[in-house]
Amino acid sequence: VTKKALSAEQYVDLATLFKMFGDPSRVRLLHALSVHEMCVCDLAAYLGITKSAVSHQLKSLRLCNLVKYRKAGRVIYYSLADDHVRTICRMGMEHVLEDEPAL
Repeated sequence: VTKKALSAEQYVDLATLFKMFGDPSRVRLLHALSVHEMCVCDLAAYLGITKSAVSHQLKSLRLCNLVKYRKAGRVIYYSLADDHVRTICRMGMEHVLEDEPAL
């Protein structure tokens, strides 16, 4: 176990990563972005929350390297940062859905 241990700082980073998945709004944002890149306006409309709230959540996700953005003129489009984030989201969804009762 000692050989596989992370540094104290790496454990803090890992805990911070998992905290990002502790908010339903952020999880919904990540799920939406796993389907397609979107701008703040579209995310706000989809989630039914204000553009300000979306921007606040995106900033947190961006600081944890979970989302990235690209500019197209005056519009900024957000997407998942990489396939690692997509895999985490997919695996979390699979885990949640496997416990769903069959209809």
